[in-house]
Amino acid sequence: MEKKADILFEVSWEVCNKVGGIYTVVKSKTAKMAEQYGSNYFLIGPYFASKAIAEFQEEVPNEFCKMPFEELKKLGIICHFGRWISEGNPFVILIDFVNYKHRINDIKRELWDWYKIDSLRAPNDYDEPVVWAYAVGMLIEKLSSCYNDKRIAAHFHEWLSGAGLLYIKKKNAKVATVFTTHATVLGRTLASSNVDIYNVWSKINPDQEVYKYNIGSKHLVEKNSAAFADVFTTVSEITGMEAEHLLKKKPDLLLPNGLDISKFPTFEEVAIKHRLQRDRVREFMLYYFFPYYTFDLKDTLVYFIAGRYEFHDKGIDIYIRALGRLNEKLKQLKSKMTIIAFIWVPANFRNIRPELLENKTQYQDIKDALEEVIDDVEKNIIYSFVSNKKAAKEDLFDSDFLTEMKIRVARFIKKGNPPLLTHDLYDENDIILKTIVSAGLKNEEQDPVKIVYYPIYLSGADGLLNLNYYEAMQGSHLGIFPSYYEPWGYTPLEAGALGVSSVTTDLAGFGRYFCSECLQSETPGIFVLKRLNKSDGDVVNQLVDVMFNFANLSKEDRIANKLQARKTASMADWKIFVNNYIEAHNMAVDKAYK
Repeated sequence: MEKKADILFEVSWEVCNKVGGIYTVVKSKTAKMAEQYGSNYFLIGPYFASKAIAEFQEEVPNEFCKMPFEELKKLGIICHFGRWISEGNPFVILIDFVNYKHRINDIKRELWDWYKIDSLRAPNDYDEPVVWAYAVGMLIEKLSSCYNDKRIAAHFHEWLSGAGLLYIKKKNAKVATVFTTHATVLGRTLASSNVDIYNVWSKINPDQEVYKYNIGSKHLVEKNSAAFADVFTTVSEITGMEAEHLLKKKPDLLLPNGLDISKFPTFEEVAIKHRLQRDRVREFMLYYFFPYYTFDLKDTLVYFIAGRYEFHDKGIDIYIRALGRLNEKLKQLKSKMTIIAFIWVPANFRNIRPELLENKTQYQDIKDALEEVIDDVEKNIIYSFVSNKKAAKEDLFDSDFLTEMKIRVARFIKKGNPPLLTHDLYDENDIILKTIVSAGLKNEEQDPVKIVYYPIYLSGADGLLNLNYYEAMQGSHLGIFPSYYEPWGYTPLEAGALGVSSVTTDLAGFGRYFCSECLQSETPGIFVLKRLNKSDGDVVNQLVDVMFNFANLSKEDRIANKLQARKTASMADWKIFVNNYIEAHNMAVDKAYK
């Protein structure tokens, strides 16, 4: 699509500042945006030295920036110019607003005078984004005056940048504006408060409801930004419905979130990557479960849920309840299949459980001892083959080694059951742990479904799995994300891009997009649960069926699902979705420059 804007500013609190999912949205598409706008594409974010050091490469400002930078510096606003260390290396302006924070009350008063944004009881996390965004508005106003002959578009993400858009509109700067809400302030708050948002959004007065949760100021910034932007957008159909009810504004366009699929394994690499990471996950199982009892690793599947600790919104409650039901079903059928169900959800942990560290040390002792004699064992194996003799254990290892190994294995064996979680928690009433127990998941030997609650970020160096987020996904068979509130939902998309089958819902933006784009065939790759206007019990039943059926698929059918998941994810490539952004900018330019 041909662009109509000569210059684009993209504004987000998460530029070079990873605090949530919008960071992935903005960063993953920078290369495609830079392809469209070249050196006339600028991202604007906040300057935090500790974050910038790893993501931002400072440079001498472009000539057109120097005068606006100097003018803002006199007011205490310091602009840092450079590049985001990411694909495409786009230009970035990071604004240090610390010495401008003293003007917060003046800014609040102006927003009240201009737009009747009430911030008398604004929470603590309101002030900083508003000061920063206001400074962004001033910067774009000054930069636009340097480009009188150019068509300029500015794209603002979320309420946190809204004050910048509202400033530009009030000052009548010649700038085409686009505003994107990724999740409404009120919608997210209601969902997190266990309010059935989809049944109440047409029955409440949003402008009154926000005061019950002390989010009136954020809501009013968001609502006015949506109303006054030249083009208002959301990331999905479900968020568009939410905005129509809670912001009283229907989006002009949907901007689905994508990934740079070229950064993910190819179809050919998917199977290789899975085997590699699966073996690393299996090694973890050996010292997590095998001191207590054993099971056949070849008849074992790995299911997982991953994401923020949003118990209801992310469907963690549904996942655990369904696992409990699946466990009983497989037990009754005397299934030989074992399901290892991970919960990769960071919580407030204290330390790795001491017995796990002990198990790992003793397992490593067995492994190290074997590695010392592996050359001799290999020779003995070769000899047994070429001499056509059956090799017993005594033929491969000498008696002293076997005696030592028996002692090591005896130390490794433990009584009782494997723990339900890898780390001790500060919160003894942790809702995830309590739900695991109430679902009857005990990690007993006769349980086909075994749980591993892993309450720490997957960094790749955590002392246990030692896998990063994507590696852990690749080592698994099925990702389960039965979300109740998910404006888009990157996790099933990321899983698919890695060649991993997954479960999502029709309340997730990606799930609804996928529903409309693809039929649920026998091998959909990404399974969609129906949650809209369905009871939790109904959703649990659907999920049990999906997990049970998946566990009984042949290896060939699981591979077919992996490939279909990868194929579906490739439909959400930024090289396709970036055209929606260009269309939004073009619509704004047509409106602002008519």
